[in-house]
Amino acid sequence: MTADDCEAVAGIRTRGWQHAYRGLVPQPYLDGLDAGADAERHRARLADGDGTVVNLVAEADGGELAGWAAFGPYRDGDVRTEDAELYALYLPPERIGQGVARTLLTEVTHRCAAADHPRIRLWVLGGNARARRFYERAGFGADGAEESFEVDGVVVPEVRYTKELTGRP
Repeated sequence: MTADDCEAVAGIRTRGWQHAYRGLVPQPYLDGLDAGADAERHRARLADGDGTVVNLVAEADGGELAGWAAFGPYRDGDVRTEDAELYALYLPPERIGQGVARTLLTEVTHRCAAADHPRIRLWVLGGNARARRFYERAGFGADGAEESFEVDGVVVPEVRYTKELTGRP
């Protein structure tokens, strides 16, 4: 991902949230997501980043961005582990089911294995059945860790998924 991709990635992320989290996150929050502000945050993170977060984009024919993933070191408060974390994986709704997410996740998995991370972790909304099935088909499993965050006064539960990378993908 380059700074030139930030607008498209922000649009993908915003539309992805609005589609995937409908009914799970308050609708006024989803309706208020601002792709322009999100693009600025992406630009700032790229400019200020230390290289530990990797942003990948998938391109469709003609160069249009078809998906985005971000990964890096697992975040557990101030504790650093040798594990990797998939921070984000979003597609435009019309790209769901076309193999784009699988391609991005495969690339993330290969890169994490090549960097000798023992496992990849990610957080998924507990009620996001489609995403949970996708990760389960890719070899991830809920590991028992749960947490939640609050959006506009509504508690949104998340479940942590883990995939062991021993033996490499």
